[in-house]
Amino acid sequence: MANEPSKYARLQIDGEEGEIELPVYQPTEGTPVIDVGPLAKSGYFTYDPGFVATASCDSDITYIDGDAGILLHRGYPIDQLAEHSNYLELCYLLLNGELPTDKENAEFVSTIKRHTMVHEQIAQFFRGFRRDAHPMAIMCGVVGALSAFYHDSLDIDDPEHRRITAHRLIAKMPTIAAMSYKYSVGQPFMYPRNDLDYAENFLYMMFGTPCEEYKVSPTLARAMDRIFMLHADHEQNASTSTVRLAGSTGANPFACIAAGIAALWGPAHGGANEAVLKMLAEIGDVKNIDRYIKKAKDPDDPFRIMGFGHRVYKNYDPRAKVMQQTCKEVLEELGVEDDPQLKLAQKLEQIALEDDYFVKRRLYPNVDFYSGIIFKAIGIPVDMFTVLFATGRTPGWITQWNEMISGPYKIGRPRQLYGGESQRDYVPITKR
Repeated sequence: MANEPSKYARLQIDGEEGEIELPVYQPTEGTPVIDVGPLAKSGYFTYDPGFVATASCDSDITYIDGDAGILLHRGYPIDQLAEHSNYLELCYLLLNGELPTDKENAEFVSTIKRHTMVHEQIAQFFRGFRRDAHPMAIMCGVVGALSAFYHDSLDIDDPEHRRITAHRLIAKMPTIAAMSYKYSVGQPFMYPRNDLDYAENFLYMMFGTPCEEYKVSPTLARAMDRIFMLHADHEQNASTSTVRLAGSTGANPFACIAAGIAALWGPAHGGANEAVLKMLAEIGDVKNIDRYIKKAKDPDDPFRIMGFGHRVYKNYDPRAKVMQQTCKEVLEELGVEDDPQLKLAQKLEQIALEDDYFVKRRLYPNVDFYSGIIFKAIGIPVDMFTVLFATGRTPGWITQWNEMISGPYKIGRPRQLYGGESQRDYVPITKR
């Protein structure tokens, strides 16, 4: 954002003399922003439920143009990154602002591999959870507890400590995710292997056992790598905003990321791909689509077509195009290209792109539409879907947190529009 305002907006309030002058800033991309801070000095503040028209920070990391269907990380389009790059290179880009050289990339990958193991006592920590605990509940607890195991680098004012913590979180998150799964099914934890890349390592820790060698499919590993990439960062969404808000108190980064995981757990945020599978299961067969489309169009019917439309994107989600191709590759690799749910999903997509009801409302397929089918085909259980979302989103969270901590910031303190009782006197219980 420009340091100096490009122009000013002037607010005139009926019945009051004078104008309130509000600076207008022009970002490098996107809509001009009106700074409403001066309103506080005039005795006013703004009301914006859901923050649909409020910028809480200025950031150089990610830009979304929902109308045009554009997602940029440090200026690079997500479709180009998904085609030509990989997850760890994207992590480096988010953290450092530029793509790495060969040497920088090799050093970064080596550093992440050296941090993939978790403290051995964390295995004991897992045993405090019930076997049937939701993996997201376990992840929240374990990530929050990392500050008790890695308290040697928790000085948030030290750039080196922030760097080390970022590396640890990115490296250990797939290990913790896989441990959450293994614990839930009663299988032994699998230690990470430094000879495998990031996505291969995750699949090995998820599905490998000490009984026999587990060979990771390159196609499935590439699919997981893309899925992690497509979830790496998404501007100021609910969980990212939560991480920033928690970080504004000076809380340690592990606690802030745990807060982000908790926010992501909500079905309106991280649970959408699970909802897609439940919807497809409810529809059941292609022959039932017309009936369910009619239900979706009925405003009095609670049924909704899940995986279409997005709070930000009013065009085709650029991540969905990559996910669609990845889905086809995975199902072909596994020999399930005739999967009935895929055929059902493809038919729904066709209808959504051609039916006036969906077109006029700009309800295009989003990234969650195909990711659930991919996870199911790979063998990942439904309650692990959001855990993988959190794993992929970790570099975005920690980069957003680091950006805020690195510069001047204020503790988050939203205001409210109070609608309760005016001041009144207490009445003793005997007189009520």
